[in-house]
Amino acid sequence: MTSVFSAEGKNMPCTVIEAGPCVVTQLRTVEKDGYAAVQLAYDETTEKHASAPLQGHFKKAGTTPKRKLVEFPADFARELNLGDVLTVSDIFAEDGTFVDVVGTSKGRGFQGVVHRWGFAGVGGQTHGQHNRLRHPGSMGASSWPSRVLPGMRMAGHMGNQRVKVFNLQVIKVIPENNLIVVKGSVPGAKGSYVILEA
Repeated sequence: MTSVFSAEGKNMPCTVIEAGPCVVTQLRTVEKDGYAAVQLAYDETTEKHASAPLQGHFKKAGTTPKRKLVEFPADFARELNLGDVLTVSDIFAEDGTFVDVVGTSKGRGFQGVVHRWGFAGVGGQTHGQHNRLRHPGSMGASSWPSRVLPGMRMAGHMGNQRVKVFNLQVIKVIPENNLIVVKGSVPGAKGSYVILEA
């Protein structure tokens, strides 16, 4: 993340995202596939890092292999052709529009209930308590149901999930470098892939 100053002199936190160039690699139609969508490819790679079916898929579109393929549901069949290149200035503008950003959150590994769910812990060290300060405590009834009910908040894997952040304002578009600056933070670590939905 970084920050920029608005016209009023207010310092705004923002994130810089490289959004392109993206190549049209497939056009899905209602007649052939049952739904309308466009498939875009991003981030060049070498042929040895693409499987044989993907190499043929990219050759059909007339482009080199890419790392990321994403489908966007929309009927662009009449406007786009295979191999067309979309840049950030073709889709986004600096008119205060809003975008949704989809990404994979940072993985936190196995975490306890205090970190994962914000539990306060068992409390003081009286009544014979020993190293129980960050434990979950009692979990359920005794005679009925005599088990732990599903959905109980417990320790476990935290993070590394698909996250969608809604309504991030487009602050600036830098077409020569295919960069878009949005207000606020986006999910994921530095250098990770995100999907922008206008």
